[in-house]
Amino acid sequence: MYNDKTIAAVIPAYNEEPFIGEVLETLPEFIDRAYVIDDRSTDDTWGEIQRKAEAVNEEGETTLDRVVPIRHAENKGVGGAIKTGYLHALDDEMEVTTVIAGDGQTEPDIVERIVRPVAEGKAEYSKGNRLLGAERRDMPLFRQVGNFTLTLITKIASGYWKIMDPQNGSTAISYEALEKVGIEEMYEDYGYCNDLLVRLNAKNMRVADVKRRAVYKDEESDIDYKTYIPKVSGLLLKDFLWRLRVKYLIRDFHPLALFYYVGAATAGVGLVSGLKSALDREGTSRGTSLVLFVLGWLFMLLAMVFDMEESEDLEVLLYD
Repeated sequence: MYNDKTIAAVIPAYNEEPFIGEVLETLPEFIDRAYVIDDRSTDDTWGEIQRKAEAVNEEGETTLDRVVPIRHAENKGVGGAIKTGYLHALDDEMEVTTVIAGDGQTEPDIVERIVRPVAEGKAEYSKGNRLLGAERRDMPLFRQVGNFTLTLITKIASGYWKIMDPQNGSTAISYEALEKVGIEEMYEDYGYCNDLLVRLNAKNMRVADVKRRAVYKDEESDIDYKTYIPKVSGLLLKDFLWRLRVKYLIRDFHPLALFYYVGAATAGVGLVSGLKSALDREGTSRGTSLVLFVLGWLFMLLAMVFDMEESEDLEVLLYD
């Protein structure tokens, strides 16, 4: 337990045979239950999970009550594995559920930093941030570029404008938030963490952005940013439109949704009109097209300002 709250850990694992044993051996003592999900690995990850789960300690006790091995019948992706763990945590009514990487990137002291804000009631969800100052130097350059790109897109889609490093998988969530965000519908591939942020904002949940160091060992990333960024960008556009409709039109009303819609439409008309005018070599409507395009963007910028104000109290920055 941590701060008198029961703590669960979800550990997704796909082909993590070299790392998963150490992850289980170094689980923080405050973890009451660990759901270790083998996402149908092709190596001996499942065997390693079972061996560690059945290990006998010095007192002659097994860890099977604490470590719960789960194996998917088919590969579902990292989001699918985490969803499986979340659903088990809901069924067991665990008060805080954290996610620990199966490749050893979430070391024990990092787990505690992530769990603390939720266990202490400062936020309903917390996530790590590796992009603060020197903390990002250990991250490969191509990951930094991809991460910053998706950070900007996620800020717009989720409404959490101060949150950085949305791809960080080191997270913790309260039972109440897990129960309310519709976890059954969470995206199952890479991009699940971006999708979850949007769902949390739509429910007015507080999110803590926690400074943590980057940890890279011998693991290889499965993310291909050339395909990942366009795919997740499409997901976030869909999520963004859903959030505007649910949060600002259905559950409550705020004109910022209309500013977004009118701004996008006006900017689109200006852009199409300007391109058509350029191709036809007619200069009579170019000024009007430019005015429409700029006016549309001004409407959208105003909507962003309103959105920032609405979410200001939902962001908790823990950078010490």
